[in-house]
Amino acid sequence: MSTAKGYRGFAALAVILALSGCDISVDGDGSTKINGSVHIPAGKAAEEARTVNGSIHVDDNAAVTSAATVNGSVRLGAHATAGSMKTVNGAITLGEGAHVSGSAGSVNGELTLANGAEIAGSLVNVNGKISLSSAHVGGGIKTVNGNVSIMGSSHVEGGILVEKPNSVLFNSEDPVIVIGPGAAVQGDLRFERRVKLYVSDKATIGTVTGATPIMFSGDNPSN
Repeated sequence: MSTAKGYRGFAALAVILALSGCDISVDGDGSTKINGSVHIPAGKAAEEARTVNGSIHVDDNAAVTSAATVNGSVRLGAHATAGSMKTVNGAITLGEGAHVSGSAGSVNGELTLANGAEIAGSLVNVNGKISLSSAHVGGGIKTVNGNVSIMGSSHVEGGILVEKPNSVLFNSEDPVIVIGPGAAVQGDLRFERRVKLYVSDKATIGTVTGATPIMFSGDNPSN
């Protein structure tokens, strides 16, 4: 299933939940809401964190089984853990040493992984920048219109896929993919649309299909 199709299905489900609010229980501790932000402190048993219109903030060293919202950002604090993270319109941020045992994704939103952060599954969006700083992704990176920056000692398994946009999602600007010095991307780097692919001469990558790598030296591309 393509990135766009998969998230259209999630967005449709989210709309149904929003329109049938009576089907969403509101826990006494506020971990599930319809309208409003959700805050998960450290020291409580891991459970779902859900809302429709609002952000989700998981404190440093806290834990959730999953975190999902429709309109809002999701932030996992330093050394916090989650089973999965998902939003439709909003950013997803993992603090230093945070760990997601499943996948994380947004339709419209930036995805940012700080030093030592790890996602065992895939990291996916349609629109929005994807930034890794000495982080690990075990299940590959997928996007349609997002720029991708893989820096520091980041390690991506499962490759990179930039999907061909449909007419609704089309962005005329070519996505920019940067793989910096010390970074490693294992697996295929497959591009179904035109991109600008910059690869450090000190990076390690797999087979590239659909683009010609532009090699650079130093910390960042000169362009």
